[in-house]
Amino acid sequence: MAAAVEKTGKTIEEALNSALAELNLTKDRVDYEVMVEPTNGFFGLIGAKLAKVKVTVKKLTPVEVALDFLHKIFSSMKLAVEIQQAAKEDHYIFNLKGNDLGILIGKHGQTLDALQYLTNLAANRDLSEEKIRIIIDVEDYRKRREETLCRLAMRLADKVRRSGEKIVLEPMNRHERKIIHTALQDNNRIMTYSDGEEPYRKVVIAVRNN
Repeated sequence: MAAAVEKTGKTIEEALNSALAELNLTKDRVDYEVMVEPTNGFFGLIGAKLAKVKVTVKKLTPVEVALDFLHKIFSSMKLAVEIQQAAKEDHYIFNLKGNDLGILIGKHGQTLDALQYLTNLAANRDLSEEKIRIIIDVEDYRKRREETLCRLAMRLADKVRRSGEKIVLEPMNRHERKIIHTALQDNNRIMTYSDGEEPYRKVVIAVRNN
């Protein structure tokens, strides 16, 4: 995309709209400078001048790049999605709201994790230092999933303690494995560790050997 274009028109608005159409952007995404004011000339003919504007594309912040990336995806999927933003100390949270957004979550959040990964790539594409981290959620799915995993961890830990036999969970991503490990880290009777290779790495819950 061109960083700047110059356009003429009978009015400043006409010249500006011509530039926006070529750039395929809305007015809020650009800065513009009026280079020539339009004049009607003598009897509307002699000495008449068209308006001329120079329109420059605004440089987006990483967060704006991420939002633009997501809006394009949702538009192509014909999904009406509201993105609620929250800035935390070391990351940003985008919580997606809308109807029938289960397609964005996928099995155990796999689609959501992929969307989050691609969004972070887009946001940090032009950054060499101080990269930002964006966590994407859908209708607080991640919070509900974390609560489910914590309950699962407690239930399975009790089963391991009573039976003395280890339990191997289904493959999970690194974030979900950490939730299991953290939930059981203070249990003196139980130990947890990860086993296998990505993307099939699993959490193992076993009796702690004293």
